[in-house]
Amino acid sequence: MSPSYFEIVQLTNGDYALRRIDDDSAPLVRISFSPEAKDMLDDRDMAVAKAMIAAGIEAVGNITHDIDWEDDETDTVETRPSYTLH
Repeated sequence: MSPSYFEIVQLTNGDYALRRIDDDSAPLVRISFSPEAKDMLDDRDMAVAKAMIAAGIEAVGNITHDIDWEDDETDTVETRPSYTLH
C-alpha cells in the first residue's frame, strides 16, 4: 500500500479541510468557524485550524496505539439503532 499524503486547504466557503492530495472526494475533516469566532481570532483562523487538525491526528494516534486489535476481531457486538422510533 502506498503512503497517503494530506493537505490542509481553505474551501470556497471559508471552511478549512484536511484531504488526501491525490483525491478530490469529500475531505476527511472539515473545520468551520462562526463569524464571531473569526472576529475573535483576528485572521489567525488558519493557524488555529492547523492546530486543531494536528491535535486530532495526535489523539487518533494515541487511541489506535491503545487498542488491542486482536480482541476486537473475536468480539461480536449487536448494534442497535441510535434513534427512537415513535
